[in-house]
Amino acid sequence: MQLDGFDVVVVGAGFFGMTIAERVANELGRKVCVLDRRAHIGGNAYSEIDPDSGVEVHCYGTHIFHTNSETVWRYLQRFTEFTAYRHRVFTVARGRLYSMPINLATISAAFGRAMTPQEARLVIAAEADAHVHAHGASAAQNLEDKAIASVGRTLYDLLICGYTQKQWQTEPSELSADIIGRLPVRLNFDDRYFADRYEGMPVDGYTAIFRRMLKSPNIELHLGVDYFDIDDQIRPGQLVIYTGPIDRFFRYRCGELGWRTVDFAREVHDVADFQGTSVINYADADVPFTRIHEFRHLHPERDYREPKTTIYREYSRFAGRDDEPYYPINTAADRAILSGYRTMMDKRPNIVFGGRLGSYKYLDMHQAIGAALKTFEHEVTAFLAGQQMPSAAAMAG
Repeated sequence: MQLDGFDVVVVGAGFFGMTIAERVANELGRKVCVLDRRAHIGGNAYSEIDPDSGVEVHCYGTHIFHTNSETVWRYLQRFTEFTAYRHRVFTVARGRLYSMPINLATISAAFGRAMTPQEARLVIAAEADAHVHAHGASAAQNLEDKAIASVGRTLYDLLICGYTQKQWQTEPSELSADIIGRLPVRLNFDDRYFADRYEGMPVDGYTAIFRRMLKSPNIELHLGVDYFDIDDQIRPGQLVIYTGPIDRFFRYRCGELGWRTVDFAREVHDVADFQGTSVINYADADVPFTRIHEFRHLHPERDYREPKTTIYREYSRFAGRDDEPYYPINTAADRAILSGYRTMMDKRPNIVFGGRLGSYKYLDMHQAIGAALKTFEHEVTAFLAGQQMPSAAAMAG
């Protein structure tokens, strides 16, 4: 294949790359080539019908769309309608079932007695103060400190510590405090996993969204193509939207960043309902998997007539160079390596690094779309108009 005829080359057909590709093609009328080394569009949001159960499965784990951004919500509604699905998650720990995220029902169950909001607040505060006194910490410096400050030692040991060790393959005391900030703690009985203004599942599934985004004569898609096999074709005036791992782009010259990947064990069961809900986490460290996904619960409005269901058991581990990286681990050592790559990024004015892998940030789908829309509005349009893009450091800020 040849890249000469394209104004923009998008590397990766996930939400960040596809949003920019769609905007460049339809808003600016410019030619876009979208590459993905996988055999499908959609990145990790890709979904398909399981041939044995007829259930639509999320091949890379359960994805729930939620956002507070009206801009993002309206943009995505160009390509899909949404159901009224509201996500609820449960955690199994020490043989008992708990509601997640942590709410007043979770706290009451963990302490074995009914609590008022004030009682729960006092219990958590006492445990958090004891941790600070014992460790001499004046602020939450890492995930462990932040979690105990938020939920106390009892809930941390029961529901967070073992799960985090499995999920990140890293001691919680070595992980950034920002990670635990994604998990809300509620002193009421609100058991919704997300509290965003907008939430739902795409009526026709995620893959249908990407197919509709591709419906432009200005977009050409090539699957099963590794960018690094053809990157010598990129010319200086061509803009590249790169959504792969930063360290791979620069041939690991500053070192390998820490990535986490996941493996899934697929099972098909001859029952209409395996576990009663879409996701159940398993917090105990001696349980090898982190959670079980049952996808038919994501679309209760669908008439799945066959008494069959597909589940995925999810296992987390470090990602090697040949693995598909999912999440940046982002330890202090990783951040030091990343600073070197950011300096190198500044010397590549025709490359936009974005998405979860390209920015080395933990991004949800709505955040990736929002970042892509802003990148298109500022960096992409400026480059295509012949203006100099801001530095990588400025873009990252």
